[in-house]
Amino acid sequence: MKISKLVLSVLLLPAMAWAQTPNFSLTGKIGNLGKPAMAYIDYMDNGVGHEDSVALVNGSFKFTGYVSGNSYARMALDHSGGGKGKAVYTGDVIYFYFGKEQVTITSKDSLENAVFSGSKVYQEYDAYNKAIGGTIMALTKAVNADFNSGTPEQQKDSTFKSHVDLRFRKNIQNRTDKQFVFAKEHPESYFALVALSEAAGSKVDVAKVQPLFNALKKEYQTTDMGKELAQRISANEITAVGKPAPLFTQNDVVGKPISLASLKGKVVLVEFWASWCGPCRAENPNLVKQYKTYKDKGFEIISVSLDNVKERWLEAIEKDQLDWLHVSDLKGWNNEVGRLYGVRAVPASFLVDAQGKIIGNGLRGEPLNKKLAELFN
Repeated sequence: MKISKLVLSVLLLPAMAWAQTPNFSLTGKIGNLGKPAMAYIDYMDNGVGHEDSVALVNGSFKFTGYVSGNSYARMALDHSGGGKGKAVYTGDVIYFYFGKEQVTITSKDSLENAVFSGSKVYQEYDAYNKAIGGTIMALTKAVNADFNSGTPEQQKDSTFKSHVDLRFRKNIQNRTDKQFVFAKEHPESYFALVALSEAAGSKVDVAKVQPLFNALKKEYQTTDMGKELAQRISANEITAVGKPAPLFTQNDVVGKPISLASLKGKVVLVEFWASWCGPCRAENPNLVKQYKTYKDKGFEIISVSLDNVKERWLEAIEKDQLDWLHVSDLKGWNNEVGRLYGVRAVPASFLVDAQGKIIGNGLRGEPLNKKLAELFN
């Protein structure tokens, strides 16, 4: 029996409405803050980003929405009307997980000192952090306190700074080791996936990570985070030197599809970057110089941006005078090409020869210049 599109649409309306019915709330009470105080939230739901904001009235605020599962959030509180940017980067900020729950967040003075109630997911997240030695933010705060504990003379001393950095790196490594242990000992926990995803890093030790991933509950493996980790594991093999570069097509700045396959016959640098990435922007003058030197000899650059705001992407291209191919789907860290190549940090690059094989990973600065000189001179 055939069903008309109109009838089918009508039949789907109740299901669509139900799917969008709010299934979480985050209700806050922070002292007695009022105008111009604002609360801002950014959260990920299965790979899709969402954001919202609300004014505080007598210290109270509330966010509601729909999530398909556990979600990672950043919440920032602007106490004095400085705007979201200031609140996020220099203000009162917390990071946490929540689920399909009615969560209450309370504090006398700030988000940083807030107490969560009504969230089983947050309780599990808190227990996970205690098991691995704290969040990255907590360790960063600790190292800043470690440095600030020194005298002005010590803070200028390279040996003192080196020791502070060494202690920080040791704490980070200890945390990573504990994440692997957590993933192994708690495969039924969602935070085993969180631990494994973070601990695996960009250069995945497949022999170590794959068995732990396979032991996770299937429902976690099929989340967006699970799929991304699976892609990263796969990318470790398919992006190795000597392998054919994974082919892709993505739109350029005017919406025209550009494919890597169309560049066969040229030496191509597949460069992953973003307008907000300081090290990327610092490397751009060198790329400009190398491109001018070798573009007429068969060298091409295709830059894949992990931006999610087109205006910022275009502004950076123009300001840095990047006169080569640029593509992006403006999905940020969920850029499909970035995920295909297992990119978890920028800058990242893959040098591809005229036959389409990868001949270099992570080359930039002098190592890249030397390799290009060998190829073209």
